[in-house]
Amino acid sequence: MLIRNETPGDSATIGWLVTQALRLLPEATGTEARIVEKLRADGALALSLVAEDAGAVIGYLAGSAARIGTQDGWGLIGPLVVLPSRHRQGIGTALMAEALRRWRASCRGAALVGDPGYYGRFGFRAFPGLTVAGCPPEVVLALPFDGTAPRGELVHHPAFGLDQQA
Repeated sequence: MLIRNETPGDSATIGWLVTQALRLLPEATGTEARIVEKLRADGALALSLVAEDAGAVIGYLAGSAARIGTQDGWGLIGPLVVLPSRHRQGIGTALMAEALRRWRASCRGAALVGDPGYYGRFGFRAFPGLTVAGCPPEVVLALPFDGTAPRGELVHHPAFGLDQQA
């Protein structure tokens, strides 16, 4: 398996993969592929990583800039998806490890909205006062690289459909 940057020919496959992978989740809205397209169109994909095996795209991770409270310099992970037939093979772990490796040199930390049971193994956790409007606090997670607890609203790019802007 190879983890690489997205290339221009990957966009349609990434959209299909994001839709296929996330339609299994009850919280999926069906707009996730369009979020990635909007981030790409706005030049807001700070990371766009593909997992490839035997020439086929089997996983994807998007990363964009975020702010927590008044602190710029956070990296937002999402979506992170793996082809459903390839779950539990370490693909998501490899994508996340590469994203965190790259961001440690340039970000205060990484943040996301997701399952604490899954993302906790990478060091992500909820923090008191770390919020996203409309989300339960236990799914708003961060991994500060300097150990400083983040506090405030996690502000995403407008592509995510939130009212605030990064």
